[in-house]
Order: sequence, then C-alpha cells, then structure tokens
Amino acid sequence: MGVTIKDIADYCGVSAGTVDRALNNRPGIKEKTKKVVLEAATKLSYRPDFTARGLAKGKTMTLGIVLFDLNNRSFAQLLNAVELKARENGYFIYVALTDKNPENEKQCIEYLASHKVDGIILFTVNHGEAFEEYLRGFSIPIITIFNYISDNWEYVGIQERAAMRDAVGHIIKKGYKKFIYICPPLKHSGKVNIYTQEERLQGFMEGLSLEGIEEKPLIIINSQYLTELEKITFSKENKIAIICSCDLYALEVMNFLKEKRINIPDDVGLMGFDNIDVLKYVTPKLTTVEYPVERIGTIAVESLILKIEKGNFLTKSCKSLDYKIIEGESI
Repeated sequence: MGVTIKDIADYCGVSAGTVDRALNNRPGIKEKTKKVVLEAATKLSYRPDFTARGLAKGKTMTLGIVLFDLNNRSFAQLLNAVELKARENGYFIYVALTDKNPENEKQCIEYLASHKVDGIILFTVNHGEAFEEYLRGFSIPIITIFNYISDNWEYVGIQERAAMRDAVGHIIKKGYKKFIYICPPLKHSGKVNIYTQEERLQGFMEGLSLEGIEEKPLIIINSQYLTELEKITFSKENKIAIICSCDLYALEVMNFLKEKRINIPDDVGLMGFDNIDVLKYVTPKLTTVEYPVERIGTIAVESLILKIEKGNFLTKSCKSLDYKIIEGESI
C-alpha cells in the first residue's frame, strides 16, 4: 500500500489538514512547516491518489482529445502542448484517433464519455444540426479546434481565410503571376467537415482577386498531385508559384522538384502552411504561414478546465489567435 497523507502527518507530527495544505499549495500554513512536509513527502516517496482526489472533487481529472491521426507533425505538436498544460493542472489525457472517419469519430467520443472524462477537445470531421444534437446528449464540456462547427460550440483557431489571403499577397509582391494550389482534402468538400481547408481555399481565391490576378489558377485536389505536376513545364520564363494547404504537401512537392532538377525558387516558387517543427532541417528554407498549433492546444486546455472548474469558458477574445508569414528561401 502506498504512503498516505496520514503517514506523512504522523511522520512530521502535524495534522492531516496541514499536510493537505502543503501538498496542494493552499494558504493557512507556515513556510517552514510547508517545507518540512514537502521534504517528508519526497523522502517517503509519496504519490498522490488521483482517483481519490477526483472523487473528492466530483471529477475524474481526465480530459479527452479527438484527433485525425498523428501523421502530421502539427497534430503531434498539438498533443504535446495539450498533455503538458493538462498535467500542469493535475489532469491526464485520453487520446482517440478517428482516421478522418465520421463514424469512427462518434465511437471515439462515446469511448471518452464512457470513461467519464471531464471534458473533450474535438477536431471534428462531422457537422450539421444532427451532429450538434448528438454532442449535446453527452452533457460534457466540449471545445472545438481547427474545424469549426457553429457558434453553439466553443472554438479555438486562427482566421484561416485571412491568413491564406495574406500569404497570396506576400507571394504576388514577389512578382508571381501564375499559381497552382494543392489541397487533396478538398475532394471531400460537402461530405465532411473540412472547414480549415475550405477557408484557406477561399482566402487563396480572394487574395488573387484583390491583387488583380486574372489568369485562372490550377487547383489540384487529387491525392496524386505529384502526377499532376508532371504535366507542368516549370522555367524561369514561365515562373509559377505553388501554394500548398499544409507543409506536408509542400515538402513532398519540394522533393519532387529536386528529383526533377527544377530549381527553387529560380524556376518555381513554393509555399506551405503550418510551419511544422521539422522545417528547420529543410533546404531551401520553406516560406510558410505559422499556425500557432501549440498555443491553440494550450488555450483549449485552459478554457476547458476553466469551464469544468468555474463554469465558464475563456472569453471570446482569447479564441482567435494570431498567425504570421515566415519568410523562407522558396519564394
């Protein structure tokens, strides 16, 4: 049996209440006594009983997070930030992966609910009134990230459309007149929730229009987008900018262009979106949009815990985070 608060109290010759105040950093205890208790807890290898603590608070001290997968480095960075912030607040994380399947997603939510998590962070592919009614049936605080559902649900993200619009403006100022846009998820438009990708496409089109670009862009939604690029002639005389809706696509395109001995940026410009951490190992340095994924994770946890413990999410002003264009060498 593990060491209990009573064991520490007996060891130090103080009350159990004094030990509790020291361990949980509560007022009403002298610093000298607190130091003695904490040193004793370390010496006796005390480990808090999170189950008992949760029961005392009427909570399980767990949060759930529903993601597509961990193949995209952005999702891994997000999960690290969520886990760290949750742990700082005494919560543990259940992770459920959907593989972008709407039915899998519902099974994941039901799994988390059955384990009585105190709240859920949801990156959804579902949407619509029926889905919203489904979510309400769980009576669990839910905060959505990336893919927006409606104003009925708390949301943390960036202004996707504005970010891509600004990215296009940045590229046009470099002198580009012809554009290719790569976004395979758009083939699912109208079937599932791909809010982030649809907003980025709208931002791309708005950016071209605002800058007076008349030539129609090539928009590739085929998963075999590299095959589509095989058909394009890239040269200094026919300079084209390729914009990818995420850095992973941009890195695939970069490798393709290198294999074809097509020079970046002399023969073709290239831009990504996300600013994933592995870009620091890539040459030429990729121009991209910084998506504050770790900050999104941190804010989502803070807001969810505030709702769980105080009854209110963070204010709306905390939910729309800043983005910025990262100047690289590929444009």
